[in-house]
Amino acid sequence: MASTTNFRLKLAMGTFVLLSVALSMTTASVTNGASSPSNRSIHSAGQHADTKCQDGLLLPVWQPEDNLTTGDRIARGLVYFFSLLYLFIGVSIVSDRFMAAIEVITSKEKEVRVKKPGGEEQIVVVRVWNETVANLTLMALGSSAPEILLSIIEIVAKNFKAGDLGPGTIVGSAAYNLFVIMAICVLVIPDGEVRKIKHLRVFFVTATWSVFAYIWLYLILAQITPGRVDMWEGFLTFLFFPATVVTAYIADRRLLVYKYISKQYRMNKRGVIVQVEAESALEMDNRDDRLNTIDENGGVTEEVRDFEESRREYISTLRDLRKKYPQHDLEQLEIMAQEQLMNKGPKSRAFYRVQATRKMMGSGNIMRKISERAQSDLSEVKAELQRVDVEETIAEDAACRVFFEPGHYTVMESVGEFEVRVVRRGDLGCSVTVDFETEDGSAEAGSDYIGKKGTLTFLPGVAEQRFQIQVIDDDVFEQDEHFYIKLSNPSEPACLATPKIATVMILDDDHSGIFALTSKDHELVESVGTYELKVQRYSGARGKVRVPFWTEDGTAKAGKDYEAQSGELIFENNEIIKIVQLGIIEEGSYEKDVLFYFNLGEPQQIGDDDVTGIIEAAEGKAPEDLTEEDKMALLGRPKAGDVVRAQLRIKESKEFKNTVDKLVQRANASILIGTSSWKEQFIEAITVSAGDDDGEKGEGEEEPTPSCMDYIMHFITLFWKIIFAFIPPTDMSGGYLCFVVSIFCIGVVTAIIGDVASHFGCTLGIKDSVTAIIFVALGTSIPDTFASKVAAIQDKYADASVGNVTGSNAVNVFLGIGVAWTIAACYHSYHGRSFDVEPGTLAFSVTLFCSEALIAILVLMLRRSKRIGGELGGPKKIKIVTSIFLFSLWIVYLLISSLEAYGIIKGF
Repeated sequence: MASTTNFRLKLAMGTFVLLSVALSMTTASVTNGASSPSNRSIHSAGQHADTKCQDGLLLPVWQPEDNLTTGDRIARGLVYFFSLLYLFIGVSIVSDRFMAAIEVITSKEKEVRVKKPGGEEQIVVVRVWNETVANLTLMALGSSAPEILLSIIEIVAKNFKAGDLGPGTIVGSAAYNLFVIMAICVLVIPDGEVRKIKHLRVFFVTATWSVFAYIWLYLILAQITPGRVDMWEGFLTFLFFPATVVTAYIADRRLLVYKYISKQYRMNKRGVIVQVEAESALEMDNRDDRLNTIDENGGVTEEVRDFEESRREYISTLRDLRKKYPQHDLEQLEIMAQEQLMNKGPKSRAFYRVQATRKMMGSGNIMRKISERAQSDLSEVKAELQRVDVEETIAEDAACRVFFEPGHYTVMESVGEFEVRVVRRGDLGCSVTVDFETEDGSAEAGSDYIGKKGTLTFLPGVAEQRFQIQVIDDDVFEQDEHFYIKLSNPSEPACLATPKIATVMILDDDHSGIFALTSKDHELVESVGTYELKVQRYSGARGKVRVPFWTEDGTAKAGKDYEAQSGELIFENNEIIKIVQLGIIEEGSYEKDVLFYFNLGEPQQIGDDDVTGIIEAAEGKAPEDLTEEDKMALLGRPKAGDVVRAQLRIKESKEFKNTVDKLVQRANASILIGTSSWKEQFIEAITVSAGDDDGEKGEGEEEPTPSCMDYIMHFITLFWKIIFAFIPPTDMSGGYLCFVVSIFCIGVVTAIIGDVASHFGCTLGIKDSVTAIIFVALGTSIPDTFASKVAAIQDKYADASVGNVTGSNAVNVFLGIGVAWTIAACYHSYHGRSFDVEPGTLAFSVTLFCSEALIAILVLMLRRSKRIGGELGGPKKIKIVTSIFLFSLWIVYLLISSLEAYGIIKGF
């Protein structure tokens, strides 16, 4: 289906060319046969077949020029025509290199510290270049460089006199972009789907400037100084370019007046009040919504909006893949999620432009590189995280540290003696001493334990030392007690590390004990697998005791977040610790925060020992009949402690979270279009790759092989590929060297295009203004057509396909005409002359375009109604009607402009 669509689109482009040729030839013949010689002399001077053609800037006129037959002219016209097509291919390929350099430049990143609602700081990598500024400056320059340079080069080639080819190409390209590209983008969206402009404020600003640009062009041509362009007019035209960028940036960041415009708020599913654009209902409701970190004033947090959205998209994709492929492990799913994120995520204008060019020229679909990139990204991230852990461990091991291991001892009162262990880590090459001494807690030296102090010596190579502590046993029932052992005075170069104080708990073993959990709150990561929960027995350890337990749901659900458990713990005589193994289910949730509970029931004495018999007998007596022995027995029966209900909070895996953050930061498919070496460029130049539309390869599918058309296009374009492989790689000098060399090469090829286009029109009797709006405008806009088509299908929003068109149209005038006419006006002013520009055809063409542009923009805005819901796509019938209407606007523009150029319709 994708290949068929591509074929139809190419066929449509060919039809456009043939239609244009027929239209031009028809108007030319009508004009040649017209009965009004005065009209013909005004509008056709210098364009008839019997008029001498002028040499171009780089190419001379094809000689001989006199006494040519009609067949000769047609033959030369065909040679020029196919030469134009080949040059258009060349300029598209060198623009590929130029756009790659721009992408590298605008992809520069910086680290931003963001404070989350809980006060936690997070480091996020964001783009240095604002997306709106990048699109209106370097990106617009990259996609429109041929038209802009053609206008400037034509001024120089004609000795700073006004020409028709450059300005005509700019206006004709604007008409093609707004009418034809929009018609295609509306049509290619799958039936029932819509694409809506996300940043509507920016679109309004750029659309206003794009219409104003051509209104201003008409004013300086026909109203302010008719037939003349002064220096201030040319310079002001250029200044409108930075004004466009600044106002679009203000709209994008809600600065100045936008701070005071009313905003809409809503509550998301987590109960957080968030602000949304009144004109754009963003899909931000999500369980993992963290956009409340973004403030309304466009602070630092505004810059991480795309990162937050991409991260939620990654988690959602990972969750869907887990359901779809339950047999895959987490690492496989992470690779697949990363690949999908790079496939579906927003991409720059440069990416789509380069992708379109390479697919058309048999250089392969760069989307195919995403799978390899996803795997390499995951491997690099895992290695980086592991390297950080190793480096931290090495740093810790570098110093000589002395500490207790373990730092807590629990012993029975009847233990007699027990061993305490002190270790040192790090540098073991020297001799080290450290002092130790016991210190009373609730246990007292002399009655509960034997106090002790001394010095431990670690000889070179010795990593641990041990010493004995004695506990005093008695027959009196008492509460559990504790005391401390402290380390002090380490010799150089050793230092004390935690734990430098060991705690010793002495458990009374004369009665059954008290049973409780070690802690009321537990925090664990979902990747732990099995969590060991300790149940302890203190204040006695005699007899066999049964303790019931069970888990209980909170926000965590059994079977989804953890494995439910219930049963009984059996403490044998003198057994003081039991471990419950709780199974935690890992589902790969980024900011998981759920909890469940673990409960202990009432402990019960079991068994036939003497203590059990005494307790049972005492329980059967009345309180007044209890003897001292009975009361002591009742005090010593098993009891539940203070902590019999624990709350277990399951949070995201730090490793998984770090992996996600780093993968999302790397999920920029646009970086794939850069090159690192000349070797890589030449290998790409001579390699034939499949250029089909499907960028995703399913499981078990083989890599596609190049088609016959891929081979044909490769050999046709091989000359250009090899020539432009000499351009420096984008990795050199941050992309700036490639930028400069590429724009120079574009200028050379564009100059040749200008000469060939002028000779082509002159040979066939076609005026430069008609050649510009039909042939040159169409040829320079073909790559943009395919780029916008792919962007419309792949992007969630219409900004990359619709919004960029209006910005590009404005930039074309402000740079292409503003710079060219400012140079010419300055030149003529220096020589004491005025820079004359005949309004005629250009002013009429501009007026016609402005009228139709307002209609087209109104149509796009009407499509945002509830019935359709977006600028692109929608119900099938409405799509077709909209596309036909927009396309008809282009045909009307071409037809009326051509008729006016030949004097059939009266212009200005």
